[in-house]
Amino acid sequence: MMTEFAEPRASLFSRYSAKNNVKPIHFYCVAPQARNVVLVGDFNGWNHLANSLQRQPDGSWTTQVRLHHGHHLYVFLVDGQPILDPNAQGIARNAKNERVSLIAVS
Repeated sequence: MMTEFAEPRASLFSRYSAKNNVKPIHFYCVAPQARNVVLVGDFNGWNHLANSLQRQPDGSWTTQVRLHHGHHLYVFLVDGQPILDPNAQGIARNAKNERVSLIAVS
């Protein structure tokens, strides 16, 4: 018997699916001479205006992005130049066959 508060079974499973989980992920780039560092990736449509990093007193740059479960491709743009993340979990290729950093979120 369903009450007015009960949800259909399929709805419950989709709401708690791993695909719907979002986690805050910290990105860190060491570029003390940089004037500007931006994070671009498949999670923001490779938009160079979406995720600017903030300069830290030690010259590093950081940002936090909420990412869904799965694998994500990204690079840092350091003064407009793409730079791979040396702390990435791997290296992959994007749609243009360029080398990009890889992160897995679970």
